[in-house]
This record gives sequence, C-alpha cells and structure tokens, in this order.
Amino acid sequence: MMADLVESRVLAFDVGGSHVAAAVCSTSDFRLGSVASAPHSATHTSDAFLDLLYDLGMRALAGYDGMVGAMLAVPGPFDLEAGVSLMRHKLPYLYGIDLRHALSERFALQPAQVRFLNDADAYLLGEVGAGAARGFRRAVGLTLGTGIGSAFAVDGHLETEGPGVPAGGEIWNLPYQGGIVEDFVSSRAIVGNYQRCTGKQREVVDLGAAVPGDPAAQQAFTEFGQHLGVVIRTLLAGFHADVIVLGGGISRSASLFLPAVQNELGDSPIQLRVSELKDKAALVGCGVAAFHTTNGSPDPGKSTPVRSAAI
Repeated sequence: MMADLVESRVLAFDVGGSHVAAAVCSTSDFRLGSVASAPHSATHTSDAFLDLLYDLGMRALAGYDGMVGAMLAVPGPFDLEAGVSLMRHKLPYLYGIDLRHALSERFALQPAQVRFLNDADAYLLGEVGAGAARGFRRAVGLTLGTGIGSAFAVDGHLETEGPGVPAGGEIWNLPYQGGIVEDFVSSRAIVGNYQRCTGKQREVVDLGAAVPGDPAAQQAFTEFGQHLGVVIRTLLAGFHADVIVLGGGISRSASLFLPAVQNELGDSPIQLRVSELKDKAALVGCGVAAFHTTNGSPDPGKSTPVRSAAI
C-alpha cells in the first residue's frame, strides 16, 4: 500500500498522447515542485519511453532528499491494478508491458510504490483537491479533446458505480441521438460541424482562431456546446452534481461554447466551471490520490481496463 511508502509527497507523472510531465506533489497541500516535461515520439521503443520517464522523474526530484513513491496518470485502456498498458491506438509500444516492475527497477522502488490512475480521474481529483471543484461535495470532471473523458467524485473520493454513475464512470460510449456521446462531444464533432456547413475541413485550433471573422466556425462551437449541455442535462442528471469542471484542450476555447451549454442547462443549480489547474491538474490529482491512500481510503478510480478519451 502507498500508505506505508509515501509520507508527505509523491513523484507524479502525467502521461499524455504526445507529452509526458513529471513533478513532485506534496500530499499535504498538493503543491507542485518544478515540472519537467518532454514530448514523446510515436517511434519510441518501450525502453526508450521508460528512459524518458526516468529522466523526467529525476529532473523533477532534483533538490529533494530521498526517494518517494510514484503515481502515474495514464490514458486507457490500461490495467491499473497490474500496471500494464492495453493501449493500441496510442503508445502502442507499451502494449502488454509491465510498467510497474520496469519503473520500480529504474527508480529503485518496491513495485507497490508505483501506482497508476486513470487520467480523467486524476484530472478531477486535482480540481477537487486544489482547483475549480474545491469545496463541492458532488463533482464531475469532463475532459474535452479528441474524445470525452469523465470522472465522478463524492466528498473527494472517486465513484465508478452507484446512482447516476454510468458503468465504470465513463460517458463517452453512452447512446446519444442515434450514435454515442463522443460522436457529438469531441474535437472531431466540431470539425464535422464546420465541414457540414462549409464543405471545408479545418483543425479545431484553427477554427477557434477563425471565429471572429467566420460565423460558420462560431456555429461549429455553438453546436458542440448545445450537445454538451444536453448531455449534462439528461445523461448526467441522475448524479445530481454540484459542480461540473471542464478540462482538456477544447476547454481553452470555453468562451466559444459555454453560452450554448448554459442555455441548455437553463436554471439548473449545477455550477459549470473551467479547469483552474489546466495542464497541472492530473499531476496534482496524483498527489490527491496518494493522500487518500495514505489516510487509509484507497481511491482506485477506474480500476478495471477501460477506454478513456484523450485529454
């Protein structure tokens, strides 16, 4: 158990689709030390990737006395209990690799000192512990990017089952308007909205920049916001969230779609907030998860292999 191995801090990693970041997070106030980050290549081998994690970890640990346990926020599918990646669509060179033992050897840790957490769960825990969801009893985190990641928490602890919580805490594949949620709430949905209107295909970041002079670009984000609002108002209604925190790449363009979301929510009492911690949320969330474990309340989150949308 992490309870025996981490006293006041954890070496946190945020493993994304194109970048990795590492920092030491205090488990008392969730403050991050210096963040070390680097891109990773699609042509990496598993050994090269593990070497990258080790290098970033040692850079993050510079100036700290002694070794601490490690917590990694990772995308899915991933067997979090075993520490084995099941991803084929990204980081394919990690498929089937026992990352727990490989990293414990590199960092001279016991295998039990290396833990894994779903990235959407980590994102929400970070916002609960030190961000936009701080002080709220029932919180939902939605990460908006190439897909939609989701996480649910009550009293600061992750929930993957129970009233109002979809199977595994995932909403990306819930049936919605003849398809699934991710068909309508994702970057490809925004791109598709614009393409149907203009016959042209542009990347989301370009559409966001084009909004001031391109009504079709604004409409693409508005349609995205309308669907997100309907999803919150209907599919998430049973959880009775006090706050919903929006993160991920698309949340950086929140001003372009939030009015449409709010219009769909009407007079709902749910607080809708954009991430305060942004790219640091998952790193802080690793510290929050380690803190819960050290206090005897394990927070495994999505402990079964699940497919999680990219942040």
